[in-house]
Amino acid sequence: MKLHMSSLKFDADQKLLDFIQTKADKLDTFFDRIIDGEVNMHLERSADKANKVIEIKINVPGQSLFAKEQSKSFEEAADLAVEALRRQLKKYKEKMNAHRAA
Repeated sequence: MKLHMSSLKFDADQKLLDFIQTKADKLDTFFDRIIDGEVNMHLERSADKANKVIEIKINVPGQSLFAKEQSKSFEEAADLAVEALRRQLKKYKEKMNAHRAA
């Protein structure tokens, strides 16, 4: 899956970008018609240690799915966001199959 990644107010290293790409690529095993995606990373202004935010939007035929997660590390936030998207893809796929069966 082709992902466009951007980071606001900091430079994401290649290791982080590769990690996110690898995690997102696993979504293809649940639904093979993902068109593309967009990842935005930024730091929240807060005294809390969990100030790393990842937003992932993926485009599937006829719809966009979105997940936003905040955590202590970008890796953990990416894990949570990809898991949320996996659940959304599963619901989307079930809905598509229900329409075809009707």
